[in-house]
Amino acid sequence: MWKNVLGITLIVAISVGAAVGVSSYLINKNKSVYSSLGSIHSFDQPIRLAGYNTIAAEKTDFTAAAESSVNGVVHIKATTNAKEYSGRGNQQYVDPFEYFFGFGGRGGFQRPQPQPRIGAGSGVIISTDGYIITNNHVIEGADELEVTLNDNRKFTAKLIGTDPDTDIALIKVDAKDLPTIPFGDSEKLKVGEWVLAVGNPFNLTSTVTAGIVSAKGRGISMGGDQKSKIESFIQTDAAVNPGNSGGALVNTKGELIGINTAIYSETGNFAGYSFAVPISIAGKIANDLKQYGTVQRAVMGVMMMSVGDIANWLSTPNLSSKDKEELTELKSKIKVSEGACVSGFAERSSAKEAGIEKGDVIVAVNGVNVKNANTLQEQISKYRPGDKVQITVNRNGSSKTFTVELRNAQGNTEVVKGTVDSAEILGAAFKALTNEQKREFGVSYGVEVTGLLNGKLKDAGIKKGFVIMVVNDQKISSPEQLEKIVDKILKGNSGDSYGEDRYIVLKGFYPNGKTKVYAIDLSE
Repeated sequence: MWKNVLGITLIVAISVGAAVGVSSYLINKNKSVYSSLGSIHSFDQPIRLAGYNTIAAEKTDFTAAAESSVNGVVHIKATTNAKEYSGRGNQQYVDPFEYFFGFGGRGGFQRPQPQPRIGAGSGVIISTDGYIITNNHVIEGADELEVTLNDNRKFTAKLIGTDPDTDIALIKVDAKDLPTIPFGDSEKLKVGEWVLAVGNPFNLTSTVTAGIVSAKGRGISMGGDQKSKIESFIQTDAAVNPGNSGGALVNTKGELIGINTAIYSETGNFAGYSFAVPISIAGKIANDLKQYGTVQRAVMGVMMMSVGDIANWLSTPNLSSKDKEELTELKSKIKVSEGACVSGFAERSSAKEAGIEKGDVIVAVNGVNVKNANTLQEQISKYRPGDKVQITVNRNGSSKTFTVELRNAQGNTEVVKGTVDSAEILGAAFKALTNEQKREFGVSYGVEVTGLLNGKLKDAGIKKGFVIMVVNDQKISSPEQLEKIVDKILKGNSGDSYGEDRYIVLKGFYPNGKTKVYAIDLSE
């Protein structure tokens, strides 16, 4: 599965006469220089020319990094089950069980079934007990996740949590002693450094491509609510294609320094550049999802824009006179060529309380240089609400440093709690029906309640042995499907009429043939 991002025109430059070995030497000022083609040039400053037929370029060996990385990258198959056909206009015969429950009962007609949607992507094993980082867009909306390791072992994965703002998700498989890729330091990565992209493009497993870091702190406007997006990508020219999403970007030491996420392309396939979420961001997101169930996102309470973007905004056609006046005023205060300019404040702003003013240009966070608004987002996203950071600004040409206590979106420093785990709130154990049970009951799917603790199901009167066949009009054939539906409702994004009231409606039967419907309120 892949998310295509922003089409661009591909321009190919071809150079002629490249040499195998190249060294440089200095030509004195104002000297005439004879080129290898025999023409004469005169220059007003020292220059460097290439010397040919000298020492060969140093050989770069990627084998160690590739061998240590491929086993830590997995293939992810994400299956989204088709919604049930609800129309009855073409039915000539209706079985009462079918009509009442909305699924094929014993002896009832089978409705035409739409096919499930299947997507594919990659993931990176980050712990020996089965935690895997991938992209949110790889697993978004999926009802079933299947993970295939490099040694062809297959596992069913469970979703731990997602963060659409960074396009990062965390899933888990039930396994031990898995191979992992160690974390590197993405902040020490340099433009021009060799990197490897490891993943499963076009379902071709264990694929490794090489390139260099083309840029850091790149924003590419991936769409959606841009105010909440965090984009500070590592840009590379390592070939990345559909299926690479969620895979590893590693350095020549075999250390994980990014999660491959997007490409620039008109066709949907690789066209020159790819983009990865730095592990400084992805690792923190994954840790939050594991520890808290949701991201602990820190904010300073500022509105900002890159210094380099202000001139572009001023040249925007149909810019209102008010906006033009404000941008012109901001530009007049800026005395540096790069950084993140503070253009305004949130209603509750810890940055404003610390003494930062409109027009200040943030140039460093805890001593780390800030080149633009994207890199400022990257630095702040490493921290949690309650952390204190040193913010260095340039104010009218003078450098000032302020201590800012970061807060969450609610304006305080408390831990934001994740949603309640579905198994915990239901208070029950489930298992898919065996083939023998299906034959015995005359059904082709279903999930049996095998145990009950204190929870919503027991409170509703459900007994052990109850076979759940439909939940909120969706056929259920595995416990994972049931948990997925409940998780979506608990997170408030179920997309159906039950979501607003946080209800689930379970339809099924007991082994004695008695059919039952239970409506369960998931509200705490």
